[in-house]
Amino acid sequence: MLNGVQGVVSKVERVVSNVHHHIEGEVSGIFTMSDKKIIDLVYDTHVHADDSFDEDSLFVIVENVLKRSNQIIDKIVQGVHVHVENIEEKFSKANLNVPLCTLKAINNELCCKAPNEETAHKTVVEILKKLSNYSWEAKAVLVLAAFAFEFGDFWLIAHLYNSDPLAKQLGVLKRVPTLIKTPELVKRRQAILELSSLINVTMRVIAIFDEFEKLSAYDIKDIPGLSVALDHMPVDVYWSILSIAACSTKLNILISDQPDRAFDLAPYTQKISFVLNQLTMQLNVCRRQLTEAETYRRLRKLFRTPTEIMEIFKALIFYSKDSVRPLIDGSTNRQVNIDVLRRKNVYMFITGLDITDEDISILKPVYDLTKKERVSYTIVWIPIVEQWTDELKKKYESLRMKMPWYSLHLFSPIAGLRFIKEQWEYKGKPMLVVTTPQGKVENLNALHLIRVWGIKAFPFDKKAEEAVIAERNILGVVSNIHPSLGQSVKDKEKYTFIYGGKDNDFIQTFTKKVTALQNDPFIKSANISIELFCVGKTAKGGEDHGILTKFWEGIESLFFTKNHKDTDPVTKEIQKLLSYKNETAWAILAKGSAVVTSGHGSTVLKVVEDIDQLKEVIKVKGSFEVAFTEVHRTVTQTVRHCIRLDVPTVAGKVPDSMNCPDCRRAMETYLSYKCCHIDGPLNAHH
Repeated sequence: MLNGVQGVVSKVERVVSNVHHHIEGEVSGIFTMSDKKIIDLVYDTHVHADDSFDEDSLFVIVENVLKRSNQIIDKIVQGVHVHVENIEEKFSKANLNVPLCTLKAINNELCCKAPNEETAHKTVVEILKKLSNYSWEAKAVLVLAAFAFEFGDFWLIAHLYNSDPLAKQLGVLKRVPTLIKTPELVKRRQAILELSSLINVTMRVIAIFDEFEKLSAYDIKDIPGLSVALDHMPVDVYWSILSIAACSTKLNILISDQPDRAFDLAPYTQKISFVLNQLTMQLNVCRRQLTEAETYRRLRKLFRTPTEIMEIFKALIFYSKDSVRPLIDGSTNRQVNIDVLRRKNVYMFITGLDITDEDISILKPVYDLTKKERVSYTIVWIPIVEQWTDELKKKYESLRMKMPWYSLHLFSPIAGLRFIKEQWEYKGKPMLVVTTPQGKVENLNALHLIRVWGIKAFPFDKKAEEAVIAERNILGVVSNIHPSLGQSVKDKEKYTFIYGGKDNDFIQTFTKKVTALQNDPFIKSANISIELFCVGKTAKGGEDHGILTKFWEGIESLFFTKNHKDTDPVTKEIQKLLSYKNETAWAILAKGSAVVTSGHGSTVLKVVEDIDQLKEVIKVKGSFEVAFTEVHRTVTQTVRHCIRLDVPTVAGKVPDSMNCPDCRRAMETYLSYKCCHIDGPLNAHH
């Protein structure tokens, strides 16, 4: 037992020693001290947060005392009478056990101190030493309570001074007449009001500590901003107690024989006001994060149970349940109520403000169809902007005018942003979420379907998707990038070499060799019709980015409509095609719109170069496509190229893992980033 006591005493002595060391080095220029220095200082006074009491109830009493005191100040100093019923008074627990001795010990440190920054700083340190076993919030509440004990007592006596004999005698002991006599009151009026203002700001700061304490009851994952506030609380507590020490010193000066002694409260007011501003902003962040977390959970629940789509839309967009007219009908340019969504299949067009005219035009045939034939379907544009500016509002209006469907008209972040990002995997690229009148999501991103099949896939739900993806038409989805390619793939008996890549030498060689194959007498006599199409190259050898973009967007859209069919031969071929996007050379042999074979440019070129071997196999097999496939397979067994499959991070069905479309082994996963420096908002995804 004795050894345990000696250990505690030894620890306290070390704390005191460390504190004195810090005081000697830190007292000069306290308002320029860094947060790190303050944290190092105050943590040396903090042993444990073992001692506890009902600080919430004590703070309620302190608030009431200080508010009533301010009421008396307004009446005595300014002649303003505030009715009692106009003061909102809170109620504390009736059986509150006030730590009276602790409050008196704090008051002993606060009273009769020299009016300078260094003394105020030392006072804070001494008080923190006495409160070493309390939590940070409790330290601040106790010091404010100790000050309110004396401050409230002074102004209560001042209030009763002229009407109560006991108050009159106590007032003399408290030097009340020194302050409330008319000549002195007029002279010190401004100083009293400045003191009252500093007290109020400090009280508001400590009230926010209590708000953070209440928020700590929630899951920290829901309020990541709370960790920032709690980590910084020791610094904020220091400034709060310093302000209280300054208030106590100023009051002592005002009732002394030297009331004009210099002690400016302005630096303390400026500092604690800054702290209040920072804490208020952080509290707002935490509250918003909590609201977002609650909205997120509510939306997950709503989408799991049949719910009218209009109610789901409200929960997705708005934080409150206020009745508003948030939609603009693009066909009339008038604001309408969200009742127009009731009992509708809603297509939510979710995008940033960096969308192109092509992104908009792709939906116009869908809109025309919904207006003419399907009245139960409607499109709503939901722009995703986390921080609106005047420039972005102008951009929004410019885009909205191009859309004949409904547009969300709300210049503040939507409530369900986290849900859209996490559950719907929105990553900045346009997406079209298909929902039923009962709020069921039928397709997380129908834009892939629309790009591949257009209105043929209408209404873009699961049933329609299953119907169209059963088709084996691969190259048909990119045939519209150029008229010559479109004509080639329409002819089911015509062979087309589609090729490309970044290697211009390969392009020239491949074109030359295929032209030779095309004009070979044997090939002509066998009525084998061969065409060539080089993707993304101009006549002069430069890159045609328009055709390149359209081609690979078509392949990517086809990939996303079929990526859940991992064992489907068509899906494997699509994955293989997509892997060529960043190759230096690649080539596809197609018959009509169906892919016969494909591969790295070097392997396909080897087959084309060895015309004699190819002709021999054709004679045996009797088929150009069978022969070419067999020879190409033989070549690929001797030459292996790594397959790299870059999957765009668009919204929707991005696979967690992929098997190689060539050998079917599990592919390694890499993370890469890309920017094409496209004009648009700085936070947009390119």
